[in-house]
Amino acid sequence: MKQENKVCESRVEMAQVMFPMDANIAGNVHGGTIMKLIDTAAGIAALRHCRTNVVTASIDQLDFHEPVFMGELLILRASINYVGSTSMEIGVRVDAENLKEGKVRHTNSAYVTMVSLDENRKPTPAPKILPETKDEKRRFEEGRIRAQQRKELRKKKGKR
Repeated sequence: MKQENKVCESRVEMAQVMFPMDANIAGNVHGGTIMKLIDTAAGIAALRHCRTNVVTASIDQLDFHEPVFMGELLILRASINYVGSTSMEIGVRVDAENLKEGKVRHTNSAYVTMVSLDENRKPTPAPKILPETKDEKRRFEEGRIRAQQRKELRKKKGKR
């Protein structure tokens, strides 16, 4: 396993058309459907980064900016923002494209924390991340701050 990976090595982009089974009777896509796709995109990015099994530890700041409608193409982009010892924060951006009009809108954003696991399903060290661009460095620093805040919140709640 490499000790340090570039952000671009684990970046994920996936797209999926939203069908009637993904929506309510008004044609709005269920939030849970979008959440599952966010978790999937983040999990793939984490797996690419670690090359180990990974599990979701938390999803925070999941913001729903605009509704997504049946028939739209959901585009998810995920990349590693920050890596601690065994966990990592993945930022996921979701856009919806109206395929008939070609209009794309930003609909959701989320930060997902994933944990790297060994073959016994125990947390194991994750490779460090090497941010190269100005945006990657900014996201790394912001992710480091959020990771510290999550750690302090867990302490207040009496958890690890």
